[in-house]
Amino acid sequence: MFSNILGYKVYNEDKSSLLNYIKKFNKVNIISGNPEVLFNGLYNKELFDEFNSPESVIIPDGVGVVLAAKIVKEPVKEKIAGIELTEDIFKYCEENNKSVYLLGTKQGTLEKCVSNLTNKYTKLNICGYRNGFFNLDSCDDLISEINTKRPYAIFAAMGSPRQEKFISMYMHKLPCKIYMGVGGSFDVFAGEVKRAPRWMIKLGIEWLYRVFKEPWRIKRLWSIPKFLFMVIKSRKN
Repeated sequence: MFSNILGYKVYNEDKSSLLNYIKKFNKVNIISGNPEVLFNGLYNKELFDEFNSPESVIIPDGVGVVLAAKIVKEPVKEKIAGIELTEDIFKYCEENNKSVYLLGTKQGTLEKCVSNLTNKYTKLNICGYRNGFFNLDSCDDLISEINTKRPYAIFAAMGSPRQEKFISMYMHKLPCKIYMGVGGSFDVFAGEVKRAPRWMIKLGIEWLYRVFKEPWRIKRLWSIPKFLFMVIKSRKN
């Protein structure tokens, strides 16, 4: 069920199996395990320990992690894109009358995101939302609000490692069952960023489309070869 990559247990079954698996948890932190997120965790003990917590599930969200699993000869059945899993959870919540809370991105983008999701999932209960500009160490008002509204799932779109740090800090102070860092997904839901064409997604080169659209991302791509180099090196030891 899991592939061992640099000390991480990465879920290696398909997305349908994952959806059933996470329902078994009282609380679960879904880690969108792309090379950047996992690379950050290797140099942050708090994050590394959180990623490997019994309450965490790392999904293979990125072609780099899929390739890494092949390198260690423990391949995953499929890449599980965080944004697609997020939508599946939205659908589940809509069908089962469970609420969600959206946390992150800029206020204007967040409002567009909420509007578009409300139009797409007409019965989805978005019980609250808040932009990502707040002090992680001093946000009692936010924690109080979430505790009052008691959402089933909370999605944090504040980039890595900020979103992972928020979940690590407050997961056990909040009532939610599902916690998930979703990076730039709210920008996509808001219509401000488009995903790559389906054929590029299937070929595993969605990253190339994103770099073409947002050249500044090229700096972040260095985490992929660094991560893979560490995986290859670990195989030799």
